[in-house]
Amino acid sequence: MSKNLGKKIAPVPMPNNIGVVDLIDNYFTAYNSARLREICQLLTQDVFQAGVTVGVSLSGAMTPAGFGVSALAPLMRHGFIDWMISTGANLYHDMHYGLGFELFAGNPFVDDVKLRQEGTIRIYDIIFGYDVLLETDAFIRKILQAEPFQKRMGTAEFHYLLGKYVREVEKQLGVKHSCLLATAYECGVPIYTSSPGDSSIGMNVAALSLEGSNLVLDPAIDVNETAAIAYLARESPIAGVEGKSAAVILGGGSPKNFLLQTQPQLHEVLGLEERGHDYFIQFTDARPDTGGLSGATPSEAVSWGKIDPEELPSTIVCYTDSTIALPLVTAYVLNQCQPRPLKRLYDQRPAMMEKLQRDYLAAKANSEDEILSPDQGVPTYPCGTPKVR
Repeated sequence: MSKNLGKKIAPVPMPNNIGVVDLIDNYFTAYNSARLREICQLLTQDVFQAGVTVGVSLSGAMTPAGFGVSALAPLMRHGFIDWMISTGANLYHDMHYGLGFELFAGNPFVDDVKLRQEGTIRIYDIIFGYDVLLETDAFIRKILQAEPFQKRMGTAEFHYLLGKYVREVEKQLGVKHSCLLATAYECGVPIYTSSPGDSSIGMNVAALSLEGSNLVLDPAIDVNETAAIAYLARESPIAGVEGKSAAVILGGGSPKNFLLQTQPQLHEVLGLEERGHDYFIQFTDARPDTGGLSGATPSEAVSWGKIDPEELPSTIVCYTDSTIALPLVTAYVLNQCQPRPLKRLYDQRPAMMEKLQRDYLAAKANSEDEILSPDQGVPTYPCGTPKVR
């Protein structure tokens, strides 16, 4: 028998007072339950440790179900999420809770025509009044007229300001920890949106532009800032600790790509280091064989330079619903990990951007010197077009 066997499966009856750590460590034995166990253990033992910069991408309707408040915000306050990429829809529906509106657990098998007639919105089995949308829209349009928003900015600054205003509403209502955006504001965690026009928040920004608003969300700022975060992740501020970068992906879609494209941006476009993220963890229900990014595997990401090929053992994909996985993982790591100091990457953006720009311009100058060297000649494509790397 091979000596490369894993841990022996020795099933025992489950006790009636089992805790989440015992449940996952000893009863999640195979298939995707085992992958979830491996993720929990990788997070606690390696990822949520000193020197690792953790980026999280969020897609799917997670915040309407309350997971922004119940799971992601506690992880953020414990220092386990350093930066995020989210769909705009998740941030929009997260604001409902921060503004004190009510959402309800319902039945997915209802008459949607009747719901429409009654002024009720449905997100599968979550229902809430149409007025929740209207009042959230009104709040957004009102605060976006404030002076701090009247300029060109990236979505991290935009969401930081949104979180600041929602936090003020929380104070007026006498509550706290009711909104992921407000938590990110307090913790200095930058949150980006890969498609800022693709949500009700973006729709309200567009509406105000018709009234002469000077607010412009610039995606180039986001691409450069996220690349700077990944670039500086290697420079651990802790002596003797190697800096690493982790990508934790909930779902897939555009936020996943925006998180992972930071590495090709660094080496393919900017001509800087080529290494890739050190950790890749994903929960998804998407298949890889359709060619979509949501189901793309870590080994495929290696071919793009998104993942460090030497770190493939530190990449895990669990094929399950994020709404099942996230509460279990959160309970596990909060039990097993000591909180980390907050990195407050939002506050460090100017310094990180200055470093990225300085190194990029130096690398570009060196590359141009090599291309123009008379001893080497000009490398060309087969068609004869000069090749500049």
